[in-house]
Parts: sequence; structure tokens; C-alpha cells
Amino acid sequence: MNTKYLYTMKTVLETGSYQKAASKLNYTQSTVTFHIQQIEQELDIKLFDRIGRKMVLTQAGREILPHIEAILQEEYALHNYAGGAAEMSGSLRIGMPDFLLCYKITPLIRLFQQQAPKVRLMIPALPCKEIRSGIINGDLDMGIHCNIGGYPKTIIEEPWSSYKARLVASVDAAADTFDFITQHQRKNVNLITSDAGSLHQQRLLDYCRSCDIILENNIDMGSLEAAKISVMNNLGIAYFPDFTVEKELLEGRLQVIQIPLDNVPVPVICAYHKNKEINPAMRLFKSLLFSFDRDAGESGPLS
Repeated sequence: MNTKYLYTMKTVLETGSYQKAASKLNYTQSTVTFHIQQIEQELDIKLFDRIGRKMVLTQAGREILPHIEAILQEEYALHNYAGGAAEMSGSLRIGMPDFLLCYKITPLIRLFQQQAPKVRLMIPALPCKEIRSGIINGDLDMGIHCNIGGYPKTIIEEPWSSYKARLVASVDAAADTFDFITQHQRKNVNLITSDAGSLHQQRLLDYCRSCDIILENNIDMGSLEAAKISVMNNLGIAYFPDFTVEKELLEGRLQVIQIPLDNVPVPVICAYHKNKEINPAMRLFKSLLFSFDRDAGESGPLS
């Protein structure tokens, strides 16, 4: 099969339409259609459904996507086999939650850019569940996130580090806000989250259920900074990785709510598809990631 057709399929998936893919690849739309038809005829499957104005992979398309990713990665590896780090090119897509991206990984990104300046590094800040989906369906090359489980056997999970979390409230919070030990409570307080599917959030909810502690409402901000500001403005409480609220606690802008989970570590993993070729750029990032965790570095290890 001509790998040019596979690149066309990936571009349709990335852009969402034949027309946009044609524009990006400098093809005519009929050429894009031809490439997709050639794949469909050779594999005897339908690749895309049109949902509104967007082309979306069919179930069969989703199932073969990891294999197509592997073929393209192999081709990339062959083209870059003889080149050193300074000659690396292409792109690397790594998903991680915003609390890691904003508070821990910036020094590592700087090191990577210094050693591989021609690689286009794309690091979307995503909830852990979206990172897991992106690794499984091939949208991401690598994911670094708390271990929420649920990966199939086709995914490699390497332990990276861990962190602890703190339940925090505004300095203006009511006195009864701070009791999370007494069981069978109905608390008039909101739980504010930035990633409701993260492991530490799930642990907190499990703890509250086990103690029959019911909160007023759950508000997912989708952003740690927005959630933190909301807590400081006394809109609710939140359970954050400890290193993200260290400064606010020292400055007296937040207060800790003591719970039994305070010293329970939350594991962080590096995940990627086992069928994906570890190209030079990905190999370099992995090497920096694991050495960065062991060394004190600019921001230090998580645990």
C-alpha cells in the first residue's frame, strides 16, 4: 500500500474534512478522495462517516488506526535513522494534565528544544481520561498522567513518579467546612475540580462516599488555575496536587483541610502504544523525562 495514501487519511482525520486535507497537502479534493478510496478498496472497509461537516472515523477505521500509525512511524524512523538529535524533525504529540505541564515539565521542554530544535513539540493540556483515549486511538504519541487504569494490553505503562494531594479551602471558609472526619454529613459546600477524572479526585470522592459525606455540588472548571482562584474566592473546596498549592498555603491564601488521604501517593505513569515505533525524538523525550525525575533539576522530582 502506498504510504502517501495513509498520510492523506491521517490528514483528513486531523483536519476533519477532505477539502481542508486537500488544502493542507496541496492536492485537489478529487486526489484526496481517490487516496481514501484506494485504502477502502484494498482493505474492503469504509474509513469515514460524515457527521455534520466533519469526517469521523468508522469503527473499522478506529481499529486499523494504530496499525497505520505504526507504518508511518516506521517510515519516519527509516528517514531519520542516520541523523543525530540535531537533525531530528517531524512532530511529537504528548498529552499531560495541566498541573504537570504548568508546574513540573517546563524545564524538561526547554532541554528537549535545545537538543532537538527542529522537532515540532505539541503538548496539549488534557484531562487524564482524554489522554488515555488519545494514546489508545493513536492521536497522541505519549501520555504522562496519573494512573487511572483502563489501558488495554496494547499499551505500555511505565511508572514515572508520584505526588500527594491536599484538600484546600479559602481562608474565609466557614468553620464547619474543615470537618471531613465526622461521618454522615451533608455539607453546604461545592467541590471544585480541574480534572474530575484524575486519580486523586476519584480517591477523594470514594473517601466521601465511604464516610457518607455529601457535598452540595461538583463544579469542573477544566483549568487548575481557574479552580484555584475559585477556591480562594470561597466558591468551594478543591483537592489539588500538593506542589500546585504550596505557594498559596505558605502565603496564607489557602488553608488545608485534614483528611486521611493526605499522605497517600498518587502514581504517575508514562504511557504509549506498544505498536508505535519509538523514533529518535520520542526516545530523546523519554530519556530526558526519566533522568529529569531522578535528578533534582530546576523544579525537582514530584515525590
